[in-house]
Amino acid sequence: MLALLSDPQAWMAFFTLTALELVLGIDNIIFISILVDKLPAQQKEIARKLGLFLAMFMRIALLLTLSWIVGLTTPLFTLLGQDFSGRDLVLLFGGLFLLWKSVGEIHETLESNQDEQATRSAVTFQGIIFQIILIDLVFSLDSIITAVGMVESVIVMIAAVIASVGLMMVFASAIGKFVSAHPTIKMLALAFLVAIGVILIAESFGHHIPKGYIYSAMAFSVVVEMLNLRLRRRIQR
Repeated sequence: MLALLSDPQAWMAFFTLTALELVLGIDNIIFISILVDKLPAQQKEIARKLGLFLAMFMRIALLLTLSWIVGLTTPLFTLLGQDFSGRDLVLLFGGLFLLWKSVGEIHETLESNQDEQATRSAVTFQGIIFQIILIDLVFSLDSIITAVGMVESVIVMIAAVIASVGLMMVFASAIGKFVSAHPTIKMLALAFLVAIGVILIAESFGHHIPKGYIYSAMAFSVVVEMLNLRLRRRIQR
């Protein structure tokens, strides 16, 4: 342990992995923010923090079972010339779930004629937490497999996960409130989640698409929308 604290390479790996975990956690924060927005005000913050805590513990648990993680990349069966491993199946069903949930949210936002209060009352705290756990598993698995390929020390990985989730908790509430207060930003976030769902499905079939492309496009869209929001405020004055 003391050797790690005095090792510059360990610190470099820690900061690099923490930054990577933060970037990979953006989609998780957005998904959680959109889900908890349907809960009553007094439950939102509890569900948001609980969701991030579950993500942290799930990632740590996966790190402590590295042999199982490595085994997930072993092909289980072949279908139409394509090998499928346990990781591929998790990514496939996770991508389908994310796609179904995001498209459903977009449809509900644009087409639903139901009263908002009635829609919120149909949502339960337990149901939201269950959905968060499902998507946490997908995002955690993808994140941990990336971490295993970058860093050898499990202690460094766990420290990076804890640090990144701590930083996420600091900003998650502000991000959630901002997304909730601006419908156009929420629509951008949902479109981002649709794109992530498609990427997960593509990766399950062996087609690797760098997420940097999606993150860059999303960042550009957010910047443009921020300019639009500022312009609309100036016009309204």
